[in-house]
Amino acid sequence: MKTPDKPASTAQRWAELAQLTPARIALGRSGASLPTREVLRFGLAHAQARDAVHEPFRPEGLAADLAALSLDTVMVESAARSRGDYLRRPDLGRGLSEESRGVLAARRGTCDLVIIVADGLSSTAIHQNAAPFITALLPHLKRQGLTLAPVVIASQARVALGDEAAHALGARMALVLIGERPGLSSPDSLGAYLTFAPRPGLTDAARNCISNIRPGGLDFEAAAFKLAWLIDQAFHRLLTGVDLKDESGSALEGGKAVGAIAGA
Repeated sequence: MKTPDKPASTAQRWAELAQLTPARIALGRSGASLPTREVLRFGLAHAQARDAVHEPFRPEGLAADLAALSLDTVMVESAARSRGDYLRRPDLGRGLSEESRGVLAARRGTCDLVIIVADGLSSTAIHQNAAPFITALLPHLKRQGLTLAPVVIASQARVALGDEAAHALGARMALVLIGERPGLSSPDSLGAYLTFAPRPGLTDAARNCISNIRPGGLDFEAAAFKLAWLIDQAFHRLLTGVDLKDESGSALEGGKAVGAIAGA
């Protein structure tokens, strides 16, 4: 006769749940405090988050990675002249420097999309994830037949800078890839912000966002599919933001390719 399985203890159940998420659960206790190992893990995670914010951005290395993908690039800076200015004055990171405005004005043309890669609050996220994500996205953009401006690599930049950069280049749509604010379990999270008819002065209500793009979060292929679906729908509906809901999941479940959705 088979012996019934012994019910799992509360500690075992919490341990099993902890294996399924990077969230800080089932930490345990030592008296009235946390165990020493958890205090040390917290300190490490906090240090990694701070390092991600302050790690120097390496735009030249990113430009080399994108050149290997046959992508032209142009480097710009925000009005924030230092990392300290960037952190203390968010408004300065939302606009281009005078020199950068001139650089982009000289490259003005007409195109469907410009990709702006910005360091944001985590250059770590850009260094690790920007090129691999763009690699996953390019086949979708090619299938959709979109014309691309040179990729703008922006230092000390926030999301809104992408609107000014895209407007200066004459692009119909802006895609900002930016290092997101680090969390205690995700110092390397990449965010993607999509804006139709970009121009200075827009708010986040005019954008669609896909966040937590990284190997430990939303993987590159899945994020590229969602973004390509949004790009296609944005051009069809002539809008982005609160009026454009992400329904890419139904297209994925139906086995439809983005090219089919776009009519390519």
